[in-house]
Amino acid sequence: MSRVYLDHNATTPLRAQARAAMLAAMDVAGNPSSVHGEGRAARALVERARGQLAAALGCTANEVVFTSGATEAASVLAGGAEVDECAHECLWVHHMPGAALKAKGYANNETGLIDDSDGANLVDIVQAVGKIPFSFSWSGADMAIVSAHKFGGPKGVGALILRDGVDIAPLAKGGGQEQSRRAGTENIVGIAGMAAAAEAAVADLAAGKWARVESLRNGMEAALKAAAPDLIVFGEGQARLPNTSNFAVPGWKGETQVMQMDLAGFAVSAGSACSSGKVRPSRVLRAMGFDDVTASSALRISLGLETTETDIARFCDAWLAEYARHKARAA
Repeated sequence: MSRVYLDHNATTPLRAQARAAMLAAMDVAGNPSSVHGEGRAARALVERARGQLAAALGCTANEVVFTSGATEAASVLAGGAEVDECAHECLWVHHMPGAALKAKGYANNETGLIDDSDGANLVDIVQAVGKIPFSFSWSGADMAIVSAHKFGGPKGVGALILRDGVDIAPLAKGGGQEQSRRAGTENIVGIAGMAAAAEAAVADLAAGKWARVESLRNGMEAALKAAAPDLIVFGEGQARLPNTSNFAVPGWKGETQVMQMDLAGFAVSAGSACSSGKVRPSRVLRAMGFDDVTASSALRISLGLETTETDIARFCDAWLAEYARHKARAA
């Protein structure tokens, strides 16, 4: 049988709209910084994409700074600062010279928990874009970071949203690109794909397409809990992303489950893709008060718009079969 992809929070499949925009951009030969006709055509593509992304994120085009991804966008701000872990799993503080920059994840990538509280200078909206409503204009934040491949765009491109009047020191110095905020020739192919993906993602959200996914997620959790009474669903009953489920059977290692599910034909995760391969308890779950055994047993399932009822039924059957074997071994 065909494999089932249930790791959308790590990366999403490329949207058709993004692919089309990227193919078209590949035929644009000029450098956006050149003043001749070919250069102006490339510049027009970049600025059109800037406007598309701004409309999708609820900011002005002038507030969009293109980067290689959310990691670079955050590094521009953190710049070697120390980071404090806080009790809330979505909150951290960057200690800058003479100031503390409070930052938060609007939606956590592991648990899907949403934090729409006020008071953060920097908002990580990597997982939120296209899944839940967000507008930079009403967020109250000075900065936000996004990554294209989390909403159907290409890997290796993202953006820093920087409120007008807020200034930063560029991480990459050289040319005067991006209003001297990020040196280097713009990745016009990636930028075009990101903008098209963001536009499509926001349109899907407005059309209510995630309601079906949320129903599938809830049904999956109910089915698993009915057959596995010792299963813990992290963040259950709280506001979460519609596609995300993170659960554990304490004592059944998450990485073991990932391998078992992979062999059964399912792509899932034991947590953040940023820390994959590092066998240690989730800092997110530990910050939520769970012990190391429970935190190490977490399995994250993240659905996409293309996920079907059949996909979820197959996953439940496969996971419950492995669960039964795990219980038999532990008896």
